[in-house]
Amino acid sequence: MPKNRPYLFYELTNSICATCFRKVEAKVIFQDEKVYLHKHCFHHGPEKVLISTDIEYYKLCREYLKPSEMPLVWNTPIKYGCPYDCGLCPDHEQHSCLTLVEIIEKCNLQCPICYAESSPHVDKVRSLEEVERMLDAVVRNEGEPDIVQISGGEPTIHPQFFEILDLAKSKPIKHLMLNTNGVRIAQDREFVKRLATYTPGFEIYLQFDSFEEDVLRELRGADLREIRRKAIEHLNEFNISTTLVVTLKKGLNDHEIGSIIQYGLKQRAVRGVTFQPIQAAGRLEEFDPATDRLTLSEVRQSIIDQSEVFGAKDMIPVPCHPDSLAMGYALKFGDEVIPLTGLINPDVLLQGGRNTIVFEQDETLKSRVFELFSTSHSPESQALSLKNLLCCLPLVAVPEQLSYDNVFRVLIMQFLDPHNFDVRSVKKSCVHIVHPDGRIIPFDTYNMFYRGDKEELLQKLRDERTPIQVEQQS
Repeated sequence: MPKNRPYLFYELTNSICATCFRKVEAKVIFQDEKVYLHKHCFHHGPEKVLISTDIEYYKLCREYLKPSEMPLVWNTPIKYGCPYDCGLCPDHEQHSCLTLVEIIEKCNLQCPICYAESSPHVDKVRSLEEVERMLDAVVRNEGEPDIVQISGGEPTIHPQFFEILDLAKSKPIKHLMLNTNGVRIAQDREFVKRLATYTPGFEIYLQFDSFEEDVLRELRGADLREIRRKAIEHLNEFNISTTLVVTLKKGLNDHEIGSIIQYGLKQRAVRGVTFQPIQAAGRLEEFDPATDRLTLSEVRQSIIDQSEVFGAKDMIPVPCHPDSLAMGYALKFGDEVIPLTGLINPDVLLQGGRNTIVFEQDETLKSRVFELFSTSHSPESQALSLKNLLCCLPLVAVPEQLSYDNVFRVLIMQFLDPHNFDVRSVKKSCVHIVHPDGRIIPFDTYNMFYRGDKEELLQKLRDERTPIQVEQQS
């Protein structure tokens, strides 16, 4: 009698060997109520990686697919196949929703988990001319980039920091973000006062991992509790839009998800929280995917269980990259919070252009919001367009009685590493980074293949492959 396999084969994709980084075939399988990536390298044998703890949510992500939005230009040809042609090549399936520009590699902290391996001992500082070339590369690809994030290292210690902000604000960028550990924001009130002059269209992406000393020491190498408190105090004083960014490590700080959301809801300046499960990249030396991987589905379930705000219907896949991004939106008004995403018909998300939800198209959403935020104006006299509501872009156009202060979003941003790498998924990546030479590269593949001297390994892998000739797509 033939035996059944102990799993259900769901689909086939390509991955890479986590040891040698060669491209390998991979099965996606359902087993024991979980989703695994099962791959086999002819040099290093089999590898089985947990990629989701929720089969139904994993399948739901396949329903949140919409036509891909392309950049204006391609930067590299298709020659060796994904992920060896990043730049962006014509085989990529998504433009840049968010693009990082790293202006400095030096940092005033030395975090044990830093993907960029920054520290006080790294001296690389990009010149104003280099930064402008990188910004122009984003504009060349996007025309009017949705979000550009100034990053590092620690960008606030760049000697020409404000000149760089002035330069970025002179470009046709819709929303500018500053990725920071908050040390200078906490220590220099006048610095924060000057940051406030760049609003609107400016936001702080603030590292905020935990309320606990031992967690911060393990993740950041220092007790940063007072730094975080003072930074939030200054940002609240000047009401500079802020996203709290939480790097999550399984069993270390994932129990704080709900408390961080509740804390954020009480802060005047905070517009939301982004959770980023730790990835095997950069300085992180000890990472066992069997015990240390925290999947997007686990973070999503923790938000549902701990937040007291977002239910299962409120935390949904982001259509531009549903495998790696999930988001919930809410409006807050005093102590009252109303989640919005569960009220929106998914068809509105998938049929709209440029990741746009038009408030007036959803009667349920419109009636609920006006019930909560009604004024002397009638619904007919107001227009509430929640533009790019379910993408990375945090811009919202609202009627006079509301402002961006009333918006609160929770985002899960899961990055791929050599263990859970999926070519099918990375082609949809919309979070990109500018290489110093002007290439625009998905953040996931940049950390694996293109950062620093890692491209030397990549070239060896390319040399093993036969180049292919593909006509450049328009």
